[in-house]
Amino acid sequence: MNELDDDALSLDEALARLGDPDPAVRQLAAVSLGELCDPAALGPLIGALSDADPTVRRVAVGALEELGDPRAVGPLVAALGDASPAVRAAAKTALREFRTPESVPPLVAGLTHPDPEARAASVFALRERTDARTIEPLRAALGDADAGVRREVVTALGYLRERSAIADLTRATRDPDASVRRLALGALSFFGDAALLDVFVSALRDADWQVRQEAAIVLGRAADSAAASALIAALDDPYWQVVKEALLALGKIGGIGHAPVLPLLTHSYSEIRKVAATTLGTIGALDTVDALAALSQDEDIEVRKAASRALDDIALTGRTAR
Repeated sequence: MNELDDDALSLDEALARLGDPDPAVRQLAAVSLGELCDPAALGPLIGALSDADPTVRRVAVGALEELGDPRAVGPLVAALGDASPAVRAAAKTALREFRTPESVPPLVAGLTHPDPEARAASVFALRERTDARTIEPLRAALGDADAGVRREVVTALGYLRERSAIADLTRATRDPDASVRRLALGALSFFGDAALLDVFVSALRDADWQVRQEAAIVLGRAADSAAASALIAALDDPYWQVVKEALLALGKIGGIGHAPVLPLLTHSYSEIRKVAATTLGTIGALDTVDALAALSQDEDIEVRKAASRALDDIALTGRTAR
C-alpha cells in the first residue's frame, strides 16, 4: 500500500491518487475530493462511480453529495442500480440532498430506470420537492408493475398533499398489493376531504387486517359521525388490532351510547379491555359504572388503571349516554 501523508491532500494530489492501483488509496482520494468541494473534482468523482471496488464507488457517492453539484444527479440515479447494496443505499441518501430545480429532470428520468429499486429510490428523492414538474410523472408511476415503487409513489403524493392526485390515490385503495392499499388510505387522510368518507368506510371491509386497521385509524382522524355504524360493526373484527382502532375512533366521534362497547370490557385481549374502558369514560356512560368497577379486579394493571380513570371521568362529567 502506498504511503499517504497525514496532511490533507491538495486537489492535484487527490486527483492523481484517484487512479492509484490500490483501492484503499483511491478511497482516501475520493474522501479528500469530497472534503475539498472543488468543482474540478466533479468529473473524476463521477468516473469513480464505475470503479471496480464497491467501497470506492460508495465513497465517491458520498463525495458527490458533499460537492452538491446538480450535474451529479444523473450519475447518482444510475448508481441506484449498482450491484452493491451499500452503493445503492448511499446513492438513495445522497439524492435527497439535491434540492435545486436542476435536480428534478434526472430524478424524473429515474422513474423509468429498468431496476425497480432505482425507480423507488427516485420517487423517494422526489417526495420532498414541491416542483410542479414532478406531479404528472409521479401519478403515472402509480401504474408501475412493482409494488415497492407504487408504495413509494403513494407515500410521495400524500406527503406532497397533491390534490390533483386524489382520484389516483383513491384507485390505489383497490391496488392488488395490501401495503399499497394501506398507504393510500393514509395518504388520502391528509387531505381532510369529507367526500372520501365512503372510501375509508369501504376499506373497513378489506380482506387484509392491516388495511382495515388503517381505515379505522383514518376514520378516527375524520371523527365523522356518519362512520359510526361502520366502526361499530368493526368491533366484531377477528383481529384485536382492528377492534382497538375502531374503539378509539368511536371515542373521538362520541354520541354512540355504551351498548356496543360494554361487551368488550370482558374481551380476551387486555389491550381491548383497556381501550374499551377508556372509551366508556370518554363518552361518559353512567350506566357502565358497575361494569367498570368490576375491572378493579382485572389481572392487568393497565386495565385497572384505565377503568379507574374512566370512573373518574364519568364522575366528573356526570353525562349519560343512552
